[in-house]
Amino acid sequence: MNASGTTTRTVGVPGEPPPAPALELRDVAVSYADGDDVVHALSGVDLTVVPGELVALIGPSGSGKSSLLAVAGALLRPTSGSVLLDGIEVESMGPRELARVRRDHLGFIFQSGGLFPSLTALDQLLLVADVRGERPSGAVDRARGLLDELGLSGRTGHRPEQLSGGERQRVAIARALMGRPALLLADEPTASLDRARSEEIVAQLADGTRRHGTATLMVTHDPEGLDHADRVLELVDGRLGGSGAR
Repeated sequence: MNASGTTTRTVGVPGEPPPAPALELRDVAVSYADGDDVVHALSGVDLTVVPGELVALIGPSGSGKSSLLAVAGALLRPTSGSVLLDGIEVESMGPRELARVRRDHLGFIFQSGGLFPSLTALDQLLLVADVRGERPSGAVDRARGLLDELGLSGRTGHRPEQLSGGERQRVAIARALMGRPALLLADEPTASLDRARSEEIVAQLADGTRRHGTATLMVTHDPEGLDHADRVLELVDGRLGGSGAR
């Protein structure tokens, strides 16, 4: 990690222009009132994440990581600045338009996996396909392929309670990739895992990011697996180390 709080790895084809960003935050600020005080959760944040790139976002508690992830996921409207998801400006959209953007362009991975208790691993993925209107036959093949990539070919018929913590997170990764998202947002995906499983999950997330050409932004407090990220950015007091830009 350099003095600006970032580490970098080259993404894309040497000698060619980098791919168009899946996420662009331009001078984003988030402020809110807390009694008589004004809290500046984010201040002047610039960030781009391109297809095939895994960016890890670290920082102390209260630094603004959750706010940044919520803005990137079109779940929180910034106080100022612009947000582009897959080239689409979203900060002025209404609720229905935002829901459509999230459905068609984003994938989410949560701390606990966020799996539906009554659905098998395969059905978790097929639900995504159903929401997106995909044909059942093609969806089943794709879902099985994703689960197989993540070493879950023998667990397709298991429900979350029958899976280990690491297996549940791998199902969550597969489910997020099922929708072919331009941008994948991961919120502390290794929080409930031990050291070995944490590194394994980040490695598989990085592999899925590059294999499927998605762009991934991962918020984490866990140092395990950060070597698998293309960039590690540090957020402190709402400001991104090195401005977060390339």
